[in-house]
Amino acid sequence: LHSCQFIEKCSVPATHPSKRPPPGSKMAFNKMFVMLPVMLAARKIDGEDPNIVFMLRCGYGSVQIVILLLVAYIYITATTVASASGEGKNRIIYAPPPPQPFDDPNAKGKKYTETTWSAYVISQARSLLGSTIFGTFMTVGLHLYKGMVVGLAMQIIMGPLNLMDNNLVKCLLMGAGLNAAAEEKIFGEVSREDLTEDDTVVDGMGNPVELKKKDVKSEKNSRSLEEVLQEVWWAAKNDTSKLDADMKTLMSMLKKGNINFQTKETQWTPVMIMAAVGVKRAQSALRQLKALGADPAITDEDGWNAMHWAAFHGSVSGMKVLLDAQNGYDAISLGLHEVADKFGKTPLDLAHDEGKDEVKSLIEKAMVDTQATEEKEGTDTGLRKRK
Repeated sequence: LHSCQFIEKCSVPATHPSKRPPPGSKMAFNKMFVMLPVMLAARKIDGEDPNIVFMLRCGYGSVQIVILLLVAYIYITATTVASASGEGKNRIIYAPPPPQPFDDPNAKGKKYTETTWSAYVISQARSLLGSTIFGTFMTVGLHLYKGMVVGLAMQIIMGPLNLMDNNLVKCLLMGAGLNAAAEEKIFGEVSREDLTEDDTVVDGMGNPVELKKKDVKSEKNSRSLEEVLQEVWWAAKNDTSKLDADMKTLMSMLKKGNINFQTKETQWTPVMIMAAVGVKRAQSALRQLKALGADPAITDEDGWNAMHWAAFHGSVSGMKVLLDAQNGYDAISLGLHEVADKFGKTPLDLAHDEGKDEVKSLIEKAMVDTQATEEKEGTDTGLRKRK
């Protein structure tokens, strides 16, 4: 149970932008298994029975009113948030093509549209509003002028499914909102460095865009600290071949003024991430962070400090630096091992619960060594006083 409570730390970002399938592609394929049975069942409905027609009209009308109200809310909220100024909202992105039900996920080369994040969000909001209104008029028109009831029956089921499949709806109704999503690439958009040689890029008018090599560096420099921090964590858990480059980028961005930066939603810090990465090269990075003034006692939204992170993820290398009293953070003397998170768990508890025996042994040994040192210092002080 406790592992489930902290699964977010194991998987955020769950999928790197360059590896993420087109948004909605999985759901679009799965909807076929719902749409076909619904279509077959709808065709067997007796469209001549006035009672059945009345019930279908009531059902469709009720569902469609709710959908239209939700779409209106999504449109107003999305356009308002996207139009406001904010970090990351005016950055250049490369929007993917609309997903198709049977897209080949392994196909090489995709066609992206170069635009800004704000403009893309607004275009998606307009597209959602327009398609919803058009679909409503078409369904009602076919029913009134042609007497078709199949459309009413199908839209009672498929309307809500199609709405929930929209990324704006997922973000605003079931996610953290657009302000947080500006850094999370919810639409499957990619940055310049994620494009491959097989990909093509066009502008909003469909004209080809020639990307110069120097754009790669400028795009990297435009990434926010929060985005780079999350990419380091993603690489550590999913693709260690990218870890070195991401760690170098992160270290180059850190200064004394932002060394204790915390992410907006989760309050993660650089020292937390580095303590949990679990690779030897992170040890030198942790010491560099310490020299800049990194504070391992800062806690995230779950009440975890850097020691909790290292303990939960079994990072032996990170825990060694945190516990090192000479060249590290001297976590025991700072009392980090005694801090309980919002579930009442200390770093030692997490190491025990997760079966991280080596890390658990390191903590226990450090606690014993620190206690012995303190007792020895107390004895020496007493002897000096008697002398």
